[in-house]
Amino acid sequence: MNPTTTNEKLSPWPWSVTDANINFDVNTMEQQLKDFSRGCYVINHSEKGVGIAQDATIASTKGTNGNAHPVSAFAPALGTESLGDSNFRRVHGVKYAYYAGAMANGISSEELVIALGQAGILCSFGAAGLIPSRVEAAINRIQKALPNGPYMFNLIHSPSEPALERGSVELFIKHKVRTVEASAFLGLTPQIVYYRAAGLSRDSHGNIIIANKVIAKVSRTEVAEKFMMPAPAKMLQKLVDDGSITPEQMELAQLVPMSDDITAEADSGGHTDNRPLVTLLPTILALKEEIQAKYQYDTPIRVGCGGGVGTPDAALATFNMGAAYIVTGSVNQACVEAGASEHTRKLLANTEMADVTMAPAADMFEMGVKLQVVKRGTLFPMRANKLYELYTRYDSIEAIPAAEREKLEKQVFRSTLDEIWAGTVAHFNERDPKQIERAEGNPKRKMALIFRWYLGLSSRWSNSGEVGREMDYQIWAGPALGAFNQWAKDSYLDNYQDRNAVDVAKHLMYGAAYLNRVNSLTSQGVKLPTQLLRWKPSQRMA
Repeated sequence: MNPTTTNEKLSPWPWSVTDANINFDVNTMEQQLKDFSRGCYVINHSEKGVGIAQDATIASTKGTNGNAHPVSAFAPALGTESLGDSNFRRVHGVKYAYYAGAMANGISSEELVIALGQAGILCSFGAAGLIPSRVEAAINRIQKALPNGPYMFNLIHSPSEPALERGSVELFIKHKVRTVEASAFLGLTPQIVYYRAAGLSRDSHGNIIIANKVIAKVSRTEVAEKFMMPAPAKMLQKLVDDGSITPEQMELAQLVPMSDDITAEADSGGHTDNRPLVTLLPTILALKEEIQAKYQYDTPIRVGCGGGVGTPDAALATFNMGAAYIVTGSVNQACVEAGASEHTRKLLANTEMADVTMAPAADMFEMGVKLQVVKRGTLFPMRANKLYELYTRYDSIEAIPAAEREKLEKQVFRSTLDEIWAGTVAHFNERDPKQIERAEGNPKRKMALIFRWYLGLSSRWSNSGEVGREMDYQIWAGPALGAFNQWAKDSYLDNYQDRNAVDVAKHLMYGAAYLNRVNSLTSQGVKLPTQLLRWKPSQRMA
């Protein structure tokens, strides 16, 4: 049949719909668009305008039926399963191409991991910054609640505390934690290589079994490349020599990439290089194709993206750029399951896109590494940057002018620096005694550890809700949180006490699927009513 001209575009669809099956009421049309189990047929009625039907018939070629109207646009019955890589869902045993990224110091708490896991959504426990006994307790609790997953644990690179990194890996191997999210790595370390290689074996058919899965969160191509390639032979040989892995595992480790998935981390909260998502993701995807062509892996690496994904629109844009999955972070911190205090969650729910800035990181302070934090309602960024300025200007605590030192003791530390040093020694004697050994006879190193006392505790004050320290709270967040808050405005999600992580995840994924359907229809030339063009959180989804 000849295509019919509708809405200034040619309609190739060979279907028609009768008046009885067409709905013109906007609220009904919205429900039809949200019903992903059925297709949508859009009709341009000459008198009533745009209407939607969920059933159509093959248009007759034997004359016209005055009661039948040609289909102007069509969207198939596709929902969240059409977004991202199905292999991500299969390998990790999840419902959506989505995971909630780690937030250190247990902000990505056991409650958050378990709530999402029970809904079939992957979440990374925020193990960074926690002592081994605390991490082990979390492993036991999460594994008891989610014996079959899904869950994962964060393994953060700790250049100043390698013993912690090694201890975490040993815990993960001991307790058979089968997925880790590797973050803040500047390159490969023996610890992450050990974790990966220790889980390699062959099945009865000779196929390589990768028991220990790695999702590497990176923001630089040079780091991404290392995680896309097999583990270096030199590093593997040392692990064989010290008995950590077997010769067979060394052989297998040179046949598989260091990670199963690469998360391109754009402008996120916490550790970030503030990379624009629209430049970072395509670059990492291109690198993946280059590496795959070189190594011809049986299972290609998947590339997802996080950092800036805080609304359904952002989620869909990320998927449309080729992301295998999306990652959220900041938006989860205001949820009731997060390990953040009531004061912090309330503050986060009112954060706008411009209310974030960069401040020195506690774990990489001496290297000048910064992380993204909230600046509204707290003086932490200003005080932390002042500490780094003093660190770069002076070679020891004693060299700091008396007036400046007095100001630090009264306003920032609220104690003498000698007392702070005593507390620092006690802290690292439990956590990593070598830190104190390296500071002996090194006044610059001692000053760094004292300043890190404030940087480290400020995030814990935020989590525990330390009374009297509200203006020192260190709160990690990216601009995506501000976008989420704007999107949630005037809805039930505007109230932080009504935010739960499963509900947020479903809104982002179903919202992205809805917008995908709307965009498909509008690209065919139909003009849907304005109120149908956006996904708003009008009701709970979990």
